[in-house]
Amino acid sequence: MVMFAMVTAGPSAIGRALVTALAGAGYDVGFTHLGAGESAADLVARVEALGRRAHAWEADAGDEAAVQRFHAEAADWAGDAPDVLVNNAGIQTWAGLLDLEAGQWDAVMRTNLRGTFLNTQAAGRAMVSAGKGGSIVNLGSGCNKLAFPRLVDYTASKGGIEQFTKSAAVELGPHGIRVNCIAPGAIATERTAAESGDYAATWSKVTPLRRVGTPEDIAGPLVFLCSEAASFITGQTIWVDGGVFSQAVWPYDQ
Repeated sequence: MVMFAMVTAGPSAIGRALVTALAGAGYDVGFTHLGAGESAADLVARVEALGRRAHAWEADAGDEAAVQRFHAEAADWAGDAPDVLVNNAGIQTWAGLLDLEAGQWDAVMRTNLRGTFLNTQAAGRAMVSAGKGGSIVNLGSGCNKLAFPRLVDYTASKGGIEQFTKSAAVELGPHGIRVNCIAPGAIATERTAAESGDYAATWSKVTPLRRVGTPEDIAGPLVFLCSEAASFITGQTIWVDGGVFSQAVWPYDQ
């Protein structure tokens, strides 16, 4: 029996690693993109090269009608309810509390938190109806735990995702559906490279493992959480951060 996974924002830097890792683990994958048709086509080809099927849908994670269409069409394409959903879509703005515009707040909440809710609800309903259980994994952040400067809306949305993960895990657990969160630390992507002149060096020096992560570092925990090896794990946040968010601010020389 072929397993089927759904991923939002598949062509993003982290999304590409997650989609290909799931394909490598034996899943056919349906994923969304937003205005990234060429990258989506490349990702489909990459999955097919691994011997699995893939299909891309253009869909805004925060648009209820688009999400419902994505889930309905993906189920028709796969011929079954999903075994896995990965809520990967996310955006951020750089602004302090006193400068953040209401429209920026709304946009981030719409994609990050509302998008996670809408896709989880749609996949959860399909999984419950199919009666075969499933695994849902939400992408969090170090912002789940700590307040980052100039990321007011993003921090609020990611903290909300962690608490939503727990609520969804409790409600869906009786149906054999597990819901967990992966919270990455500093991950080298095209987006984070633009944050500083030398992103890797900046974050490596404050990360206990003395390096930044890669999208592939997130893929391994994802495949684990979707597997039978994690069959008794739900409602949890897995920190993939090289230890950076385990250390306290320490004012003394070490």
